[in-house]
Amino acid sequence: MSLRPERVVFAGTPAFAATLLSALLEAKVPLVGVLSQPDRPAGRGRKLTASPVKSKALDAGLPVATPPSLRKAEHREALEAWAPDLLIVAAYGLILPPAVLSLPQHGCLNVHASLLPRWRGAAPVERALMAGDEETGVCIMQMDEGLDTGPVRYRLSVPIDDAMTGGALEATLATLGAKALLTVLSDLSLPAHAPVPQSGTGVTYADKLSAEDRVLDFAEPALLVARKINALSPRLACSVESEDSLRIRCLGAMAAPEVSTEGATPGSVLCCTKEGLFLATGSGALRLHQLQVLKGKATVLDGPAFFNGYGRHLPMGLRFASVH
Repeated sequence: MSLRPERVVFAGTPAFAATLLSALLEAKVPLVGVLSQPDRPAGRGRKLTASPVKSKALDAGLPVATPPSLRKAEHREALEAWAPDLLIVAAYGLILPPAVLSLPQHGCLNVHASLLPRWRGAAPVERALMAGDEETGVCIMQMDEGLDTGPVRYRLSVPIDDAMTGGALEATLATLGAKALLTVLSDLSLPAHAPVPQSGTGVTYADKLSAEDRVLDFAEPALLVARKINALSPRLACSVESEDSLRIRCLGAMAAPEVSTEGATPGSVLCCTKEGLFLATGSGALRLHQLQVLKGKATVLDGPAFFNGYGRHLPMGLRFASVH
């Protein structure tokens, strides 16, 4: 007999989770409520703004609750009233206490953006890119009380391209996660969807990102600098500033081994062409091919556009340093 949940609650907050919610809505999964984090200040005016998941749920006419925590009984009232037989969690951002984990008959499923047990924790997408992983993926995990330690019901993998940004990879994994999730929901009882304990080897942790992660050290090899730039783009993009006060947000980078750095100081301009801005590092040249000059309209520029607007005004040897 096939097993499909009849009363589902979804818990999530950012755009990654909103993509999954959209897929559930399109597939007509029987959603009875949505949990998301409380509205946060956003934009220049710091106006209270609903999360992408809350906005998507309200547009679909679903009941929404935004408790600050789920640890207290009064904060769980909406969830308990919905009486879910399954809770689906994706980048929710709040810890689920035992009282929540044990509430649904079929437990809680988490859509996690890594190939567990690699990159358990808060920032699996960015950490995979920073580490130079050749592949990543998504896991549909049956949640327990540990940090992403539960058994995995289903997983899908995807290769990582050297030039892939955190934003692009996250979008890819959201689509992949939706596919994996709907596969599992089609029948929880299938042997192919049975929970499989995670391996005890190969465990790594994706620590939460901090302001320090945005600091670029041009004394490091170009490959490592490029990985950091790409991993944090665009949400937490790294910024640099020249000696003459030109501030740039770095949104796309690659190592450029074909360009000589002989005698150049790390962080200094090697050249600027229609391929981008080339800076020296501790080992090899770095090519910035997607940039945003932080003045005026702060338009995002590719290599040719940046060269046409600024290339002729950046002398060889001009030094850039990280700012945040």
